Amino acid sequence: MTELDPTRRTFMTNVAGVAATAGGIAAALSSSTAEAAEDKKKLGGVHAIPELAPQWKSLDLAEILKRPAAFLSISAVKSLYEPWGAQASERQWERGSLEAAVKVAKEARKHDNFKTFAWIGYEVFRQNYPQSDFDRAQYATWTKGIEDWPLEKQAKDNEIATPLAELIKPGDLEFSELALQTAFVGTQLPLDLARKRVQVIVLTGIHLDWCIEGNARAARDNGYLPIVIGDACGCQKPEQEAAAMERINNFFAPVISADTFVKLLNA
Repeated sequence: MTELDPTRRTFMTNVAGVAATAGGIAAALSSSTAEAAEDKKKLGGVHAIPELAPQWKSLDLAEILKRPAAFLSISAVKSLYEPWGAQASERQWERGSLEAAVKVAKEARKHDNFKTFAWIGYEVFRQNYPQSDFDRAQYATWTKGIEDWPLEKQAKDNEIATPLAELIKPGDLEFSELALQTAFVGTQLPLDLARKRVQVIVLTGIHLDWCIEGNARAARDNGYLPIVIGDACGCQKPEQEAAAMERINNFFAPVISADTFVKLLNA
């Protein structure tokens, strides 16, 4: 084999070194970008909304959102959105979900295909609810240390958060969930949806990995088309939201942003 002359050998060695260095830089940048994206997801809200799962990409969501629809606000109560609320430690009022839910509700009001608006509470004080052994044990943990709240304050805790309450109109549904994680059991919701021939259910509220996911699953099992507005929802902690949205998006319902919802309705 003919040996390369020293000049050429040096040149090729340098080229290889540059290529290796460039590859290392590119890998480092890629890793840094991925880490930054993961860090941003931990902020929750709009940052945690995943790319639509492949099955949803095959759908015309703009057309679907023009079918007979219902807007559901779930558990968006003063308990979570007031500093004195029983669940105030989550500080949901600082995290943007309420503003996103207001945007979605206002936009839905502009479109006649939205037949039902339901404002659904979630009572933390459940001493008067029928309770199984599991219920009794679980509900007791929700009010530990505040069992002596007066009934008036307990009732106020379950009122719809003020910015949303201001959007309620005569004829809207107002009730509390009676089951652990769904508005489809023991309430007037199923009958209302059936009478109005609703097909699509738009979900906002708290908690994303509990009542929102539970209602999305129940909606699917009852033949409806649920759509979750990711940044109009929330988990107990922001860093839990990405995993919850990914699970819902992968299996039960498309997860989109409030801004995307507005664009699709006006497409």
